[in-house]
This record gives sequence, C-alpha cells and structure tokens, in this order.
Amino acid sequence: MHWRRIRAYFTLQLLKHLLGIVIGATIVSVSINTLIIPNQIADGGVTGIAIILYYLFHWPMSWTVLLLNLPLFILGLRVVGRNFLIFSIVGVGVLSATLSMTSHLPILTHDTLLATISGGVLSGVGMGIIFRSRGSLGGTDILAVLFARTTPFSVGQILLGIDAVIFLGVAIMFRPEMAMYAMVYMFIATRVVDFVQEGLSHSKSVMVVTTHPRIIADEIMAKLDRGVTLFHAAGAFSGEVKQVVYCVINRTELSQIKEIVRMQDPQAFVAISEVPEVVGEGFSSWKGH
Repeated sequence: MHWRRIRAYFTLQLLKHLLGIVIGATIVSVSINTLIIPNQIADGGVTGIAIILYYLFHWPMSWTVLLLNLPLFILGLRVVGRNFLIFSIVGVGVLSATLSMTSHLPILTHDTLLATISGGVLSGVGMGIIFRSRGSLGGTDILAVLFARTTPFSVGQILLGIDAVIFLGVAIMFRPEMAMYAMVYMFIATRVVDFVQEGLSHSKSVMVVTTHPRIIADEIMAKLDRGVTLFHAAGAFSGEVKQVVYCVINRTELSQIKEIVRMQDPQAFVAISEVPEVVGEGFSSWKGH
C-alpha cells in the first residue's frame, strides 16, 4: 500500500510537470507567432537561429526548431543528466507542435516596441512555467554545458557569447534595430522568468549578533509570531563568544524587528539580506514546487 501511494504521487507529479511544459510551450509559441515573427524581432539560442532562418528562407519554425535541436540532443546524451535530457526533448517536441498549431493566429500588434515588451513578458511567463515544471527548451543550454567542460568559460558566459554572435549576425544581415529590439526582448523575458520562478513574495533574512539573544528571540516570537534560530559564534579577532539570532520575515515586518533589536541591544550587529523564495511554515508550501 505504501509503495502504491509513492508511485501514485510520482505519477501525479510527472503529469503536473508535463502539463506545465505543454502550457508553457503553448504560451511561448503564441508569443513567437503573434508578436515576435510579425514584427521581425530576433531571439537568442536555437529559437533565435530558427527565427533568422524563417526571415531569410521562410522555413517553417516548427520543423526548424526540431531539426536544429536533434544534433544537440545527440551531443547531450553524455554531457547532461538523463532527466534533463528527457524533459528537454519533451519541451522541444511540444514547442514544435504548438508553433505549428498557433501559426495561423492573428497578429496582436504591428507596433515593434509594444510587441517587444509584450512578447518578452509572454515568452518569459511561458519559459518560467516550463522551468518550474522541470522542463527545458533544450537548444544552446546543452551546447553550453558541453563547451564548459572543455573550456575555461562558465555555462552562463558561453550562453552569453552565443547570443551575442546571434545578435551580431542579426545586426549585419538585417538592421541594427532588430538586434537592439532582440536584446530588450531577451532582457524582459529573463526578468519575467525570474519573477515566475521566485514570485513577488521576496522575504528578508535577519541575522543579529547580540549579547541579549534570548530576550530578542522571545520578543520576535511574541510580537511577530516568527520562528527564530539561535546559534553560537565567535569573533575572529576578539575571540569573544556570542549568540546569533536568525530569522526570516516578510518585508512588512522589517521595521518591527529593527525596533525590537534597537530597544533590547543598541550595540547589536544586524545583517539583513534578500531571500527570493522561502518554503516552510509561515511561508509558501512545497505544493506546486
């Protein structure tokens, strides 16, 4: 019975991931067919190359994306994880299918700037959903992993270099404005992907080095109803042993916790930092992750 529940759980998770990939790929396809291609905006990676080939030779995007990714999947058999490769193949297959299915949708706008911004938002939402579903659109990610193992450059640097070459090609073959719009589009899409991945509810982590840890911890728990962790620390120079108060709070609670520390120990050392996402009691749950 126990194993059946585990199997049912993983089956449900797999279906959720696949559904997320389908929804995300459909959104990206709608963005490409109704905003990006009609306004001659380029993109990065394999999708960007496919768009350029469409502009030059009118090759269908759906088949071009698929064919360009096939050799990358073959290369990726040994350099990326099995699950990543499988979900990448699923993502590219669904993207190819949805690009074909949405190719006859009406153009949403002929304003290039508006299309760049809207396309970036729409594509970012779609890609963010795909990434949250453990999926990928394959492409140059696999190539970057391969080169990162044989060169001194990181995956991020290689991806940036590939996109720079694509944008330079766009500027030379077409016009510089297309490359500029492409960079704006990619910047917006990247930021929206981060937003979809992390959400709006950025929290703050607060670390307080104090001589009155118990009092401050009790005040935080009583007034803010937040969990607090205490741990020992020693100064590297003085060797003085102190306790550190650590907790994670919402932005709206920051002024309250600063007031608590100021009242209880004005000499305390306080470090506050951003926490893009928190999972656990008092914050978001693992549901949907």
